[in-house]
Amino acid sequence: MTQYNDRVQKQRDLLKAEEWAKQVKSIHAHSISSMFYDTRPQDTEDGKSVMDIQYNSGLVERKTHDGYTVYFGEELKGDKLLDEYLRNV
Repeated sequence: MTQYNDRVQKQRDLLKAEEWAKQVKSIHAHSISSMFYDTRPQDTEDGKSVMDIQYNSGLVERKTHDGYTVYFGEELKGDKLLDEYLRNV
């Protein structure tokens, strides 16, 4: 039965990684348009402010001054997520 230990451990790690991915990595309130992921410079033109919330999954959630929510980035899943999790814990 020990031949499945690696698979069981990988699944445990993946479940932990999925919970970790939902956690906030950083919060940045700003009015600059030079963020590496920013494809919407109109959100910050004329001094308008936004709040960007970066998650461990790689996803960035932007809250604009007028109440809109926009997402940037690619959400890591599966083996890519597991690799990132194991690299950071």
